Amino acid sequence: MPEETLELLSIRPDGIYIDATAGLGGHTALIAQRLTTGLVIANDRDAQSLEMARRNTEQWSERIRFHHGAFSELGQAAAEAGFERVDGLLADLGVSRYQLTAPERGFSFLSDGPLDMRMDQTTGMTAADLVNTTAEKALADLIFQLGEERRARKVARAIVRARPLRSPLHLADVVERAVPRTGRLHPATKTFQALRMAVNDEPGELDRLLEFGPELLNPGGRMVVISFMSLDDRKVKEKFRELGRQGRATVLTKHPLQPSDEEVARNPASRSAKLRGLEMK
Repeated sequence: MPEETLELLSIRPDGIYIDATAGLGGHTALIAQRLTTGLVIANDRDAQSLEMARRNTEQWSERIRFHHGAFSELGQAAAEAGFERVDGLLADLGVSRYQLTAPERGFSFLSDGPLDMRMDQTTGMTAADLVNTTAEKALADLIFQLGEERRARKVARAIVRARPLRSPLHLADVVERAVPRTGRLHPATKTFQALRMAVNDEPGELDRLLEFGPELLNPGGRMVVISFMSLDDRKVKEKFRELGRQGRATVLTKHPLQPSDEEVARNPASRSAKLRGLEMK
């Protein structure tokens, strides 16, 4: 939904914007193209993605500043660029297509490699650390809460019995044997989602984004969030409504915007996307 996203951001040619999830630079480039004297701060936790974004947006480099960090460091990113507040903030949540298709990152059960799943490979525990050291009950709770996997206890039990697990294909096979396929989704889909979210503390980072993001905006500044999971969209909706009830902001999307049938046909991965926007007063 690039056009809808840019319309909600309401970009001014002299404005200052943060792309909190720069990825490979797609949204960063779209924002930079609409600037003259303005600036976009491209932030991402994934240093490899950020380097590719730098190359992909080279023709607009004078309008872009890059920052490697988590959502909780966006204030620092703005300060390093010389700004206390900005005119817009965009966050496109979840994992990128590059991360999913790079075997060495370990996000997908479709190819083998290290069982890593870290967006920032310079810090934190890997998915291998998590599945091989977490107690069975805690692992089951994690898979149930973050993956919304109803068969989480069976999955956790199978994982513990199969330890040590070292690769995505090994883990996927263990899960599939424990809970065979019953529908369209691969049986390991929800487990992989839960592990990825836990490894990267995605719920905590989203909480911090929703807490600090609005405080970074100038009056009239806009915050736009694209989410792909119901857990994330619910948090965004509730925070935006809270700010609206407090009279601090205007919610721009009574209901989330979703991709058209044409966009889904071109890009099936966009099917579950939900877009929400907010304007600070």
